[in-house]
Amino acid sequence: MTGWLGPEEWQAVALSIQVSFWATLLSLPFGIAVAYALARWEFRGKQLLNMAVHLPLILPPVVTGYLLLLSFGRRGPIGGWLEETFGLVLAFRWTGAALAAAIMAFPLMVRAIRLAIEAVDPRLEEAAATLGASRIRVFVTITMPLIMPGLIAGALLAFAKAIGEFGATITFVSNIPGQTQTIPSAIYAFLQIPGGESGAMRLVIVSICIAMAALLASEALARRAQRRATGRDESA
Repeated sequence: MTGWLGPEEWQAVALSIQVSFWATLLSLPFGIAVAYALARWEFRGKQLLNMAVHLPLILPPVVTGYLLLLSFGRRGPIGGWLEETFGLVLAFRWTGAALAAAIMAFPLMVRAIRLAIEAVDPRLEEAAATLGASRIRVFVTITMPLIMPGLIAGALLAFAKAIGEFGATITFVSNIPGQTQTIPSAIYAFLQIPGGESGAMRLVIVSICIAMAALLASEALARRAQRRATGRDESA
């Protein structure tokens, strides 16, 4: 495998995995919170929040990337503040690629976790609350174990989506080899040069393998979590 891919191709693969990992990890707490709010709470602006979460699925990815550039670029209100306060630069950096991938994958994560939460009988949570458990304890001890299959599925779907993100990423962080060039960007670059089809095909095969591995892992981990939750319920 080492000789099958060239150094630049390996860089693109490694960077894609790095970007997708951090995009998934950092967005997971927000995904859980938003999914729980949409599934359990009634509040003014709920539909607006739901629309905002799913907007990246509807908008062209280039539009999302351009909005990120306006907001998180060095001259943007958020990007300028982050650079001045924390020295954090997102535009044209791999950190910006992680942000773009996280935003594009966020709707899939939230939807999977929300469906899992909605499948949990609220009476179980209410019963624990009547026994004096706090909301946090109810969520950690009752809700979290029951939604674990959906949470795992949502996280891995988001990871797979982040691996394949292209439009928002290339608009926000460009296509810089070794810095922001992920697998989709490298495939695009290969297709722009004569004789680059073989390199593009190799990366296509790698991306398919990574996506299939993520889906298989999602199924396996979800089934394992489901068996553990079912066994716990039966033993109770």
